[in-house]
Amino acid sequence: MGLLLTIIFGLLGAAVGSFLNVCIDRLPAGKSLVYPPSFCESCQRRISPTELIPVFSYLWLRGRCRHCGARIPLRVFLVELAAALVFILLFWYYGLSAHFGVTVFYFCLFIVLGVIDLEHRLILNKIVYPTTIVVLLIDAFLSSFGIISGLIGMAIGFIFLLIPVIATRGRGMGFGDVKLAGLIGLVTGFPLLIVALFIGVILGGLVAIFLLVLRIKKRKEAIPFGPFLALGTMATLVWGNALLDWYLGLL
Repeated sequence: MGLLLTIIFGLLGAAVGSFLNVCIDRLPAGKSLVYPPSFCESCQRRISPTELIPVFSYLWLRGRCRHCGARIPLRVFLVELAAALVFILLFWYYGLSAHFGVTVFYFCLFIVLGVIDLEHRLILNKIVYPTTIVVLLIDAFLSSFGIISGLIGMAIGFIFLLIPVIATRGRGMGFGDVKLAGLIGLVTGFPLLIVALFIGVILGGLVAIFLLVLRIKKRKEAIPFGPFLALGTMATLVWGNALLDWYLGLL
């Protein structure tokens, strides 16, 4: 039964990952998520159901359109695979519970936000504002820390990134990162917000140093911060309390 449920949740996660790719492709362009049906951006031909099987279709087609041979972005495969792994791992960690459902929702949200920022350097208001309302409801009725902790985290996250954005006049980060930090505070609550931001800053700094050393990025080129904040938040949602307890134990 456990193996069967694992397979089911893996397939469900891959299917959700396919929808996340639709969001990543269409939301920055202001397109509908439901119409038109999936099609090849190169030859404009509609994609058949057999070409839309998450993960497997990409492997079967070897990453290319069956009609025109245009390359399908590797990101499509990676997001579907990541979503499948997220569903499996969180199911193993939480079992069938409300916590599982909420955490899966947050992971999917931050995958979309992180990838869009990575590809377009945009934190979309059309995602942040509606999900803020959803997260407020989750904080009020389902979270372990309550809405007050969420609002405190939101305020601290907002102010924490607003100060450097104002100080640098938006040269390093944009106001979208500020709004994202506020949303993260609402998701994690206080003090776990600090853990999420700390992990995000450390990851971002390490990657920036790595890219500069290899001369992949020039010193003045901005690196999107959203993906690192998203990764920090996802790590905090699962291991945040353990990391915080470990740190406090060192003091």
